[in-house]
Amino acid sequence: MSEVPSRRSRWTAVLRRWPAALAVGLLAVTTAGGSSAGGVTALAEVLPLLSLLYLVVAKIQRRGASWPVLLILVVLYLVLRVLDVVAVPAVFAAVALAVMVWGAVDGDLRRSGAFQVQALGMIGFGALALAALVVQPDLGRYLVAAGWFLHGLWDFVHLRRDTVVSRSYAELCCVLDVLIAAQLVFLA
Repeated sequence: MSEVPSRRSRWTAVLRRWPAALAVGLLAVTTAGGSSAGGVTALAEVLPLLSLLYLVVAKIQRRGASWPVLLILVVLYLVLRVLDVVAVPAVFAAVALAVMVWGAVDGDLRRSGAFQVQALGMIGFGALALAALVVQPDLGRYLVAAGWFLHGLWDFVHLRRDTVVSRSYAELCCVLDVLIAAQLVFLA
């Protein structure tokens, strides 16, 4: 005979999944106004930010830095958007290039490992985001959706393998990325 879980154990289970719950809440808050071409452009600009976070955390080899690095990158993104002096993707590409050069100087790019994989991910997701920004808007929306979905898979792999970033960040990002991709495809 199976036991019915107590109310307390259900709340404990929910609290263990706080990153997934936060992802759902963030999506609900950020999409309350609906989607638009400007929203797709913003999502294309943010896609490299996600990979840049993985690259930076892999370089410094501090999984616990996942959340502070996210905060720094989000603040940088917001400041760049408000100032509107330089293109956001150009800044993220320059930062990624600087981190990769730092990794090359330290020998991280020659060694097989997390940094090398993250550098390849940065290049791949960055190229996908750039392509989405320069093609026809409908195709761009699907490219952005593919990028977010693939990044969600990227997060899932890191979550399952428990590598590079903190588990809580990987879980939040995995859920949020897949939900954003689904929204782009099905609710646009």
